[in-house]
Amino acid sequence: MTTPPENPTPDESPSSDQRPLTMLIAYDGSPQARRAMEYAARLLRPRHVEILTAWEPLHRTAARASSMSGMHQADWVAGAEADDPAYSRARDTCRAGVELAESMGLQARAHMVESATAIWSAIVDAAQELRPDVIVTGTKAVTGIRSLWQTSTADNVVHNAGIPVFIVPPEIEEDRGTEA
Repeated sequence: MTTPPENPTPDESPSSDQRPLTMLIAYDGSPQARRAMEYAARLLRPRHVEILTAWEPLHRTAARASSMSGMHQADWVAGAEADDPAYSRARDTCRAGVELAESMGLQARAHMVESATAIWSAIVDAAQELRPDVIVTGTKAVTGIRSLWQTSTADNVVHNAGIPVFIVPPEIEEDRGTEA
């Protein structure tokens, strides 16, 4: 068995015969997602990134909202994805994520996934399919009483992904709301 050199050069690195580090970046266009991408690019130095934007069809969002209010939801005939404003917004967000990654010198590929249940589940499912080395996500850092009814996407990804997750917290001065 050989021992790796103390300070390997890029050619002597133990991982040089392996594929380059690939990251799956959960990107929703928020300041937290941008910050996560910036830190991951700087600290993890990947070559390839998979930009993932999860989206929920408008009819599903409306149905969930009306069921919470006790109102009857009218029947909705889902048309083409391109006709759904939620899809169009998600597509634009994903493109912006790819442009941001490329502006940082990363090779980026765009992926959109329709969320059938929860965003964290869509991220985990995409990770199982794309097989990245690490998932990158920002967090809104919800704490206190709000955390009792508002689950954290990042926490759920950590507990269900089965691969490393790089979580970048929001800046301290970002508004986190009242924490009672």
